[in-house]
Amino acid sequence: MKTRPVVALVVLAVLLFSAAAAAQFGRRGQRFRQPRAVLATPADFEGAWHYCRAVYTQNPRGDGGGWSTDYPSADVNLSIRFSELTKTSVGFDDSGYPKHLIVRLTDPELFRCPFIMMQEVGALYFSDEDAAALRQYLLKGGFLWVDDFWGSYAWAVWENEIQKVFPPSEFPILDVPSTHPIMRTLFDVEAVPQIPSINQYWSGGTSERGADSAVVHTRAIADANGRIMVMMTHNTDVSDSWEREGEDPRYFYEFSVNGYAVGINILLYSMTH
Repeated sequence: MKTRPVVALVVLAVLLFSAAAAAQFGRRGQRFRQPRAVLATPADFEGAWHYCRAVYTQNPRGDGGGWSTDYPSADVNLSIRFSELTKTSVGFDDSGYPKHLIVRLTDPELFRCPFIMMQEVGALYFSDEDAAALRQYLLKGGFLWVDDFWGSYAWAVWENEIQKVFPPSEFPILDVPSTHPIMRTLFDVEAVPQIPSINQYWSGGTSERGADSAVVHTRAIADANGRIMVMMTHNTDVSDSWEREGEDPRYFYEFSVNGYAVGINILLYSMTH
């Protein structure tokens, strides 16, 4: 990952300061106890940016965890970093805690979300109603990022489900080249790195499924004008670099800085295209 010269110094300073603050105060860059999942209501949207996590139904033939993987620490930490590293107006409550939200695909609140995130999508199932709502949201300008699914079987499950939303004859899945604007919105990212879960990192290596997940795939589905609607980071766990940033300094320096570069690039693209 490369940054533009002035931005690089600012990013490094902010991340180092925030990491030190987290160590001193236990405020940021830590794992947060998972609260009871409460779906967003219209009152939660006040004109600011919110991290929206989409709920999905578990696929009995799927592979992976569930919709709440990395929740809520990934949501909280990325929201904080996004507010620190850009001028985006991120929603916080009166206590200074990011107002990250949970939505169902079939709820009207979906259309209030600037983007939605789904984790471990090798484990999801889309009903006809889910697929129709997601298609409408994305074609109206919405953005979906899926992350943290590993290996060929998880990919096959995801591919089958997303084809309910966008048939490949109409909207093919394409590889995202390093020259694409989404890789250059703020940071110059040459390629999405393979980021392991922190447990995998402690065990050794970065590929969670061995040879079957050795290569990171950065893929997308675009609309008729070329705007990416669905971003897919397969065979990597970018969100763990946010969730676990405060747990191991070695993990932070090796993965979290680059993980935030990828995340912030994607968020800025989703808001400007």
